[in-house]
Amino acid sequence: MRTLKEVPCGESVKVVKLTGEGAVKRRIMDMGITKGVDIYVRKVAPLGDPMEVTVRGYELSVRKADAQMIQVE
Repeated sequence: MRTLKEVPCGESVKVVKLTGEGAVKRRIMDMGITKGVDIYVRKVAPLGDPMEVTVRGYELSVRKADAQMIQVE
């Protein structure tokens, strides 16, 4: 299973599962990233952190550490 961190620029994916615990998982869900939602990777910073994604019609910056907790297909 690949994570959001591994998705290249310009690709759309669907969230399969959120790993992580407690407050971190809750924060990801509060940003609108939940199971079944589509994510489009818009940009990735030169050093890979953070990455800019489109979720539910708005832009969002996600750190690599958080992106690694989001399993996609």
